[in-house]
Amino acid sequence: MNFDLTDEQQMLNDSLRRFVTNEYSFEKRSTFIESGKGTDPNTWAALADMGLLAFTFPEAFGGLDGNAVDTMVVMENFGRGLVVEPYLATVVLAGGLIGDLGNDAQKDDYLTAIASGERKMALAHYEPGARYNLSQVQTTARKDGDHFMVSGQKTAVIHGGQADQLVVSARTSGNANDETGLSLFIIDANAKGVKIDDYAAHDGYRIADISFSNVAVSADNLLGELDQAFPHIEKAIDLGIAAVCAEAVGAMEAMNETTLDYIKTRKQFGVPIGKFQVLQHRMADMFIQAEQSKSMAILAANTTDSDDTEERRNALSMSKTLVGQGARYVAQEGVQLHGGMGVTDEMFAAHLFKRLTTINLLFGDADHHLAQVSDSLMAASA
Repeated sequence: MNFDLTDEQQMLNDSLRRFVTNEYSFEKRSTFIESGKGTDPNTWAALADMGLLAFTFPEAFGGLDGNAVDTMVVMENFGRGLVVEPYLATVVLAGGLIGDLGNDAQKDDYLTAIASGERKMALAHYEPGARYNLSQVQTTARKDGDHFMVSGQKTAVIHGGQADQLVVSARTSGNANDETGLSLFIIDANAKGVKIDDYAAHDGYRIADISFSNVAVSADNLLGELDQAFPHIEKAIDLGIAAVCAEAVGAMEAMNETTLDYIKTRKQFGVPIGKFQVLQHRMADMFIQAEQSKSMAILAANTTDSDDTEERRNALSMSKTLVGQGARYVAQEGVQLHGGMGVTDEMFAAHLFKRLTTINLLFGDADHHLAQVSDSLMAASA
């Protein structure tokens, strides 16, 4: 496996590092969160101007034909600055599905608008009680003439309240847990019958619970083939897993840096606490966890394009397991080394802790993915 970035990816990394450092300060981020809007128009426009919103889309539709490694570079830098913009929801999840399933008219309409920063989107898939079961969908789409009538509930939709359109999974045939019978629809967020409850998550990022009550959706807004959406949803979630693994690596690196700076200046018994060998050992363990997680994030990014579903799922689950465990370790150690200050809103470490904790839960926590890998290995050996 190639662990080196191309010249173009290195330039992208350097450019993003400067942007996050110089243009996205901790103080600015705090004002964005306190506004309750979940996004900053100027920052979103800047990301569009840098080409980041178009990077992974086909060139024919305003993109740059990028791949999951490009997304990894972006998300790692976003993790370092805890960037709260809806990049994951719009570009990786919703944009990824449209790029995968959309016809030319849909791609021309939605991808070009995303690339220019004119449109934000979100994937509404998870439902109450489903936990991490991707096939458990009770939202229904009933055919009614040249429309579908969509009814149901979605929960914890990432940046659902900031989206102009939603990519919504619904059951068009089969039973509640069947993998077959799922379809995807593009629905306007302000359509009649759509109710959005937008709120802040534990880490300050915005999520939403969304209900659909007999929402009329044109058949032209069906994304891909009827009843055949499940493998594409699964792949989109895999892209999301790879993306948040990279984000976690960036946040872990930031936690290590801010913790190291703190123990170099915080004094106890007349000397910086960083002089104490036991704390040096703990910092060394934190750096090891971050480096191991980075290797797994690279594995995840390099595996997402695999056509071998089992290989892809195993690699992504292994990556999410180890990155989740590493994120939890670095987050907890970082807070402990800060002492009581580590849990105050004034400290960057507290916000890194919250985001790393949330990332461990996103798309399945470490325990869930460890069980996935274990089940797969047992099935292969049977």
